[in-house]
Order: sequence, then C-alpha cells, then structure tokens
Amino acid sequence: MRSALLAATAFFSLAVMDQPALAAEAPYVDDRSDAEAVIRSFYSAVNRQEFARAWDYFGETRPAKDFDAFVKGYDGTERVEVKTGGVSEDGAAGSIYYNVPVAIRATARDGSENVFAGCYTLRQVNASIQEPPFRPIFIDKGALKPTKAEFEDAVPESCGDAPPPPKKDAALEQAKKAFAATYGEQCDKEMPGGEPLAEPDAYSLRYKDAGAEADQPERETRLFRFFCSMAAYNESAVYYVYDDVSGVRQLQFASPALDIHYENNDSEGKVEAINVTGFQTDDQLVNSEYDDATKTISSLNKWRGVGDASSAGTYLFRNGNFSLVQYDVDASYDGEINPQTVVDYNTAP
Repeated sequence: MRSALLAATAFFSLAVMDQPALAAEAPYVDDRSDAEAVIRSFYSAVNRQEFARAWDYFGETRPAKDFDAFVKGYDGTERVEVKTGGVSEDGAAGSIYYNVPVAIRATARDGSENVFAGCYTLRQVNASIQEPPFRPIFIDKGALKPTKAEFEDAVPESCGDAPPPPKKDAALEQAKKAFAATYGEQCDKEMPGGEPLAEPDAYSLRYKDAGAEADQPERETRLFRFFCSMAAYNESAVYYVYDDVSGVRQLQFASPALDIHYENNDSEGKVEAINVTGFQTDDQLVNSEYDDATKTISSLNKWRGVGDASSAGTYLFRNGNFSLVQYDVDASYDGEINPQTVVDYNTAP
C-alpha cells in the first residue's frame, strides 16, 4: 500500500470507479500538453490498470525500483483522489520545471483511507533542442508524507523554495469549471480557425444598489463570456456571472415567443403581423457581445446568411443582473435589413 501511494505522483482530481472490476471503464486520457494534463493522463492509466502507460509518464527517476514493483504497489489500492494547489514554474538550462503542491487520499480495498501531502515536479525539455525520440512533459520527482489534515484542506500552499505560484482568479476558475461541467461535451473543442480554445472574455461591472447611500461602497459583478460553437454565419456563446453573494451562476436570457403571419402564408412574402405570445429563456446567445459603455449584452441571430431576416436582443445590466429591454425582429426575407421592435422597455414613454 505504501509503495502505491509513493508511486502516485499525480496532481489532478479524478473520479475513479468504486469497484476494481469496472476500472477498464474509466475514461481514456492521454494528454501531455501541460503539467496537469499529464497528471490526468497518469491517473487515467492507473484507473484503467494500464500500468505500462502509467510508468511512461515518469522520467529517469522512477517511482519504484522496477516495473513489476510499480504494478505490485497497486495491489491493495482501490482508488486515489488528488487535489492540487497553485502550479508554479521555473526555467533552467533548456527546461521548464513545474512545481505542484498536492494532497492525495488513497482508499484501500478494505475501505481504509490515508491522506498524504507534498510537492512534485514535472519537467518540460525545450522541444526545439531535442533529438528523437521526442520526450514530452514528464513527472520528474516528488515526495508525499502522511498528514492528519482533512483531505480538502491538506494541499500545501507552496512548494519549498520554488517560485510562488501565481494567484488564481477564483471567480474565473469557478466559472470555467461550471462551463466545462455543463458544456464540455456540447460545445466545440477548438476555435473556428482550428486554434486552441481561448480563455473566456472577462469583465468587471461595478455598481451601487438602487437607493444606496452616497457613501455606500460599490459592489462588483464579474461577467464571463465563453465561446461555444460556430456555424456558417452564427456564433453562440455562454455567459456566467459571479458576485460575493450568489457565487457563480449561468445567465439565462429571456426572449419572446413569436407568432408571425405572412401574406398568403408564404414565408417569402410580405409580413402582415408579428405577435408576442409569451416569453422563453435561452442558455446561449448568438453573435453576441458585451458593451461596457452601455452595460448591455446584445445579440443578433441571423435567420439566413445574408442577414436580411433576423432577431436581435438587448440585455441591460441593472442592480446586479441582466434583463431584456429590447427585442427586434426582421421577419421578411426581402433582401433588406428592416427590423421592427416587438419588445421595448428601453424607450422612454
């Protein structure tokens, strides 16, 4: 058991199967693009009992005297959960070293649990100076010691003499986790041009509550815009907000349900009437952007590529939330842009 724990030099929380017989059903992950991805991959291999793959994530300093000892070290282990702290990095002689504070909770097959904490180092050798065979990021060294701390509180704040980890934007990290949990399998895995997904757009909105005294301090709401998908002429985005009362929550956008009447029931013909029959909510906005000058999020959903038929919403930030103030619809496919306003809380009476 102890050797299994010392071999578990990994740094990312991963849900594992409760029964060893189901280990092969754990997801297959082999991603060496960054330090945490290597750790996710390592635990993917362990949980699937693919020990040759797990062994390969280490460098010259191996976690056991030989491969057989490494495999045997997991005989009594049912699952291992890992939490990480802030990852710092330091460059030296053609390499980057990543220092990762970790805590591990290991559960044996008899149900007993042990918590260990410590720091580990991953190394990335400059790819431009390597010769075949290429070596991606690998686990270089590490040490774990038993701790009496609760698993949730056991991650060290830093790693010895390593550079201090960069401060994480807690609100951004929470929003990213929420987005990944809900849309990780629904939204595109890369940007429209094929480049990796970018960080979400982030904004800080400061305001005072309605009726607040002049000397009352401002409040802050954070706004995060995540790219989701791109079709031929429409791009969708998902929005989250954060404040110190509600934490992170996803924005839902009101939009009217429309009953559109065309002359002779021909959708290519003249529009006779556009009736609002109710309201619904959308979890994504199309062709949207946030304007900090007006504190509004606007959207433009093109019904076809030329943009002559469309619907557009305007959502105004007031008292910590966004609300629909205007909705315009251009229901005629006439080659011209001539929308009409069907919802208007934006124009003074």
